[in-house]
Amino acid sequence: MHYNFGEKIRAVRERRSLTLREVAEKAGVSESLVSQIERNRVSPAIDTLLALADALDLDLEYLFSDYRRDRSVRIMRRDERTTFTRPGVLYERLAHLEKQGQEGIEAYAITLETGAKTGGREYGHPGWELGVVQEGNAELTVGNQTYELSPGDSASFMADAPHVLSNPGNELLRVFWIITPPKGEIGN
Repeated sequence: MHYNFGEKIRAVRERRSLTLREVAEKAGVSESLVSQIERNRVSPAIDTLLALADALDLDLEYLFSDYRRDRSVRIMRRDERTTFTRPGVLYERLAHLEKQGQEGIEAYAITLETGAKTGGREYGHPGWELGVVQEGNAELTVGNQTYELSPGDSASFMADAPHVLSNPGNELLRVFWIITPPKGEIGN
């Protein structure tokens, strides 16, 4: 990747009413080199870039503010979602982002039939969970506490305690659920 500093360096130099020669002298480089850098004809060595930043009293953060702005975005179309089921529960994976050796995140649309539940009373797992009830009423038990959740309610908690999400109502329960770090198929 080729990163262009030239436009920013020229804009600051002109805003400060400095000539190419004045900046070159302050930075200890040739006027020709400064001109080539400003026109993006050459990419400066790091020590030259630092000298120019000092000569212009430029913040390095400003110089690099556009660097790596483009990020990869993963789009998952509705018909591409991975799904899996447990008795009375449908999981639709909306996202699973994980980078080698780093934290990640996964998200699910979960539908629970009347009386169905997900999670376990025996153990939790490392990380955090956050859920939002979209339709129906939920009962969330984390450790020894049970919470009733209605549409629009959300809950977040450290997932190291045993936790169970259940549908005590007489209609479908739909929730949006996020887990970090990812653990694969939830409900395991």
